[in-house]
Amino acid sequence: MLKRLHNLPRDSRDSLFMLLLIGWILLPQVSHLPLWCSLLSGMVLLWRAYLALAVRPLPSRWWLLALLALTVAATLFTYRTLFGRDAGLSVIMVLLALKTLELRARRDAFVVFFLGFFSLLSNFFFSQSLLTAAAMLIALLGLLTALVNAHMPVGQPPLWLPAKTAARLTLLGAPVMLVLFVLFPRMAPLWGVPNDAMRGRSGLSSTMQVGNIASLALDDSIAMRIRFEGAAPPQSELYFRGPVLTTFDGRNWLPLRSVLPARLRPSANLQVQGPAVNYQVTLEAKQRPWLLLLDATLNQPVISGFDARMTPELQWLTERPITDMVRYTAQSYPNFRHGPLRWEAGLQDDLRLPAGFNPRTLQFAAEMRSEARFAGDDGSKMVTAVLTRLRSGDYHYTLDPGVFGRDSADEFWFERKEGFCEHIASSFVILMRALGVPARIVTGYQGGERNAVDGFWVVRQSDAHAWAEVWLPGQGWLRVDPTAAVAPSRIGTFARLQAPRGLITEALFGNVSPELAINLRALWDAVNNRWNQSVLNYTQERQLNLLKDIGFKSPGWEDLLYLLIGIVLFASLSGAAWTLWDRTRRDPWLQLLAATTARLQKAGLEIAPQSPPRRVAEQLVAQLDPQNPALAALCDWLLRLEAQRYAAPNAQRGRLATLRSEFKQLHWPT
Repeated sequence: MLKRLHNLPRDSRDSLFMLLLIGWILLPQVSHLPLWCSLLSGMVLLWRAYLALAVRPLPSRWWLLALLALTVAATLFTYRTLFGRDAGLSVIMVLLALKTLELRARRDAFVVFFLGFFSLLSNFFFSQSLLTAAAMLIALLGLLTALVNAHMPVGQPPLWLPAKTAARLTLLGAPVMLVLFVLFPRMAPLWGVPNDAMRGRSGLSSTMQVGNIASLALDDSIAMRIRFEGAAPPQSELYFRGPVLTTFDGRNWLPLRSVLPARLRPSANLQVQGPAVNYQVTLEAKQRPWLLLLDATLNQPVISGFDARMTPELQWLTERPITDMVRYTAQSYPNFRHGPLRWEAGLQDDLRLPAGFNPRTLQFAAEMRSEARFAGDDGSKMVTAVLTRLRSGDYHYTLDPGVFGRDSADEFWFERKEGFCEHIASSFVILMRALGVPARIVTGYQGGERNAVDGFWVVRQSDAHAWAEVWLPGQGWLRVDPTAAVAPSRIGTFARLQAPRGLITEALFGNVSPELAINLRALWDAVNNRWNQSVLNYTQERQLNLLKDIGFKSPGWEDLLYLLIGIVLFASLSGAAWTLWDRTRRDPWLQLLAATTARLQKAGLEIAPQSPPRRVAEQLVAQLDPQNPALAALCDWLLRLEAQRYAAPNAQRGRLATLRSEFKQLHWPT
């Protein structure tokens, strides 16, 4: 096979290399674009590879027009438009593949190269991870290699020669890239992509239905990273607050939808005491306006480019969705109290239950309220009794509870006796409300693990959790986690939820030591975190802080531009000065002779390297027509150039300048 590839014509070999590059660029897009787009692009590339291997002619333009029409029709059918990020990329990816079917000239190859550069950049629309950056760096070097190879002379130069040139060009451009990265002003996007802003996977939702978070718990991707200043709180206290769900329609838990006027809703009334916990959060893109913070945060987190407010339920919201990775600092108080201390009319919303649902749970609550031990109880004894039932009633925590029916609380309390955190929290809150105790559900993340390599705490999507809050007179809202009563290890000693391994993963990593696997993952997480902190999170604020460090008092983006322009001018002047110095450093007579030799060799004449002027003249006489009038003038000029080398020192400069001027006026052989 290798011998066959080596014997292929250069056009076929170069085409196969280009097809390999295009496949590498398109591969990361497969999971983001429709199936028909990936299949069509792949089939076109395979077809083009077959034509190159078999040295067959390219198809007619009618094939291209038919495939283009099919692409446009499929895009319109899928997206109902040709505009927008996904629709546009679908068309461009297929066009990139189709363009390889009309590589009839170098100009066509250049079009493919530049389409490839654009397609390379489009991968960052979906991911800016370290793996994506590394893969696209390989693609960049490959495209530069192909571009250099297209400019090389006729023949079959080995690919390592243009690859060497491409690598050298990349290294030479690296300082420019670094300067632009550090100093080019970070500004808001100059364009918008329609219909894409609210798309994407999120760790949590503004609603909760039985089974919704269970599927999320198997996602091991990172939700956020936390760096604590000083000692971190115990893991059992790491509750990162997200959406609070109050309204229940029998199947779904929703944010509060009250029939009462806003003035009757209880305020946050947050009171904190004790030492604060200071920390910094690097939050992955959530496509939601939620800031995930430890309970409870009194002051607004410091986050660049966003304003945040706290709801009466202690949830912090930004004015727009978070569509990119962000970093913010916050101060939270583990010891706090919030909500009204006395009964208020607005608490009725936290007692409402839909009619006709969970009759057995309602009956059970009526029987509990009738017991003498709960006479005059403010709710605290009932909470304790229900938690005791969860601990001792043979209830179980499971990731595979199955589909619950219409009366989910009845099924949990009296039939299945098992469920995931959302089943347990939902059933607990329904029972509390039936007992006359105001209660609601809080969703977010609980726990995390400390990376021993860089010291950051990593919270994954598998740490998504749902717990409850109950209101008691004189105490306000209190956190109650019924899952801790059923499965204490889920909350206290860190029993991370893990997705079952597939066949391929088991075959590859089944025999790897668990300790080694943990250490490798910690190392990879630390490397990724460094990429996120240093590259993806290099914001305008950090740019301006850099200017402060080098002496600017109150820098702005104009100062960044001035500094960038100054560096560009300094580099340009330095390059010009070096060029002038290099010219003076070398012998001007040797430079003129070298230019003469290069000019003649370019004309196709065989001129031996390092030949003196007289020898060059002899070689010209041997290869050119003696009757050529230009030959005599050229030979005379060469002899005078040799004589100038041995002229008196005071006459050398003037004669050399004359010879240099005559060099530009000579008639050179073609």
